[in-house]
Amino acid sequence: MHNEKYKICLIILLSVFYLSCSSYKSENANELFIGNGAEVQDLDPATVSGVTEHRILSALFEGLTSLDPKTLEPIPAVAEKWNISDDKKIYTFYIRENAYWSNGDPVVSQDFINSWERILSPKLSSEYAYLLFCIKNAKKYYEGQIKNFSDVGVGAIDEHTLKVELEYPTAYFLTMQVHNIWYPIHKKTVEKYGVINERNNPWTHTGNHVSNGPYQLEEWTPNKIIRVKKNPYYWNKNNVSIENISFYPIDNQMTEERLFRIGYLDLTSTIPLRKLEYYKINKPKSLVLHPYIGVYYYRINVKHPVLSNPLVRKALAYSIDRKQITEFVLKGGEQPALYYVPDGIGIYKSPQDIVYNPVYAKQLLAEAGYPDGKNFPTIEILFNTSEAHKLIAESIQRMWKKHLNIDVKLLNQDWKVYLSSMNQLDYQIARSAWIADFLDPINFLECFLSYSGNNRTGWENKQYDILVEQAYREADETKRNELMFQAEKILLDELPIIPIYFYTWKMLISSRVENFNPNVLGYIRWQELKIKNSSN
Repeated sequence: MHNEKYKICLIILLSVFYLSCSSYKSENANELFIGNGAEVQDLDPATVSGVTEHRILSALFEGLTSLDPKTLEPIPAVAEKWNISDDKKIYTFYIRENAYWSNGDPVVSQDFINSWERILSPKLSSEYAYLLFCIKNAKKYYEGQIKNFSDVGVGAIDEHTLKVELEYPTAYFLTMQVHNIWYPIHKKTVEKYGVINERNNPWTHTGNHVSNGPYQLEEWTPNKIIRVKKNPYYWNKNNVSIENISFYPIDNQMTEERLFRIGYLDLTSTIPLRKLEYYKINKPKSLVLHPYIGVYYYRINVKHPVLSNPLVRKALAYSIDRKQITEFVLKGGEQPALYYVPDGIGIYKSPQDIVYNPVYAKQLLAEAGYPDGKNFPTIEILFNTSEAHKLIAESIQRMWKKHLNIDVKLLNQDWKVYLSSMNQLDYQIARSAWIADFLDPINFLECFLSYSGNNRTGWENKQYDILVEQAYREADETKRNELMFQAEKILLDELPIIPIYFYTWKMLISSRVENFNPNVLGYIRWQELKIKNSSN
């Protein structure tokens, strides 16, 4: 009966999708159709934290610099050029005089200053505010130690010259600018629809949204579509080939794959695990399988009475057979994560501290006061809607029952509710992941600073904070790597998270799409994509 209901719902969904897609395609062949996973949290670059949102925001907005998708080197964007002082602490950006917002207003230096002041407002509670702490006095302003934002190291020399002074040399500063937290905002628009430093401001809705990227928002109908159109005021509009991009929130991977297979999607967010072998054998040109600097892990609420015990967390971690998950569940070239920071970032090497050892895990649980799982309460794994998340959770559920004799319940929530649960620490164990924002190990380690908005575990360790903050300031690469190594050892010893596997980038792509360049950051420059045989 449930299968029949599912089939009926799927047929209805496909029919609705077919009508919308076919009408768009008949009117304009120069349009891209994207499966984007879950419904987005918002379209405000300061208040979102997921890949789902970043994919769309990177079409709507543009920072001072961008990245070459092939090399991942910084390239000019809103800033046509920049100078760096000899001590590597002062950056002077020269903003293009032909850079405009989607309403025709010029993009000026103050737009970036307004955005960063908003992000550093504690009232906004931006999860990524800590990424700006490399700016001189930004952390002090965020924490209330200084009250005047003019004391923060950003200033407009003139309308098109922006000066940024850093606390310490930051080698990855230019590459960070591709992250949505650094994007400018159009302050008048934000203030027109609400208070500038409050969340859920309707400036992001259809008809209100103003952006400065290659595309502008045409339609956002929640749980149905986000459609963007070419921004006529974008400084490089003549080199933007695709007129429209439609992003569809489809969190059922099988539905997304069916829509791709019958020609209604050009790119998917992922691929169902059960379909992976089929595409490898039968349609390899449609399959993107590429190295991806990211780690899948379980986040633990250390405020939970039982999970507050590090011995319990270690028992859970050491009783997971990661190789079984990567080889028999995922099958996409993923690697078991025996540590937290993925390989492939410079010369940094993580400590290998977590191995599959169920005998040791059982001893740890007994030492924690639960011999053979006796009196251990039922715990819950939270995950957002996804076939892969469910299969992984079921595998770990069986492992913990087999090796530790403990019972686990599974809880599935949609993306927005799931994020809210984590932000409020309203969970016990939650599926999580971190995909690199830029290629430096610090990007992974800074997530678990006590003041990081992306921590969301309740875990704090002063020595960890000190080591990471020292690594920020250390110029010598060998010494810096040693500081990060010691910080990661603390993380792997106390285990507020349990690393599971390292990602590969898996998705499906239509033969219509040209100039797509996969890379280890999963970064897509939408303005560079082209559609085969389109009129442009």
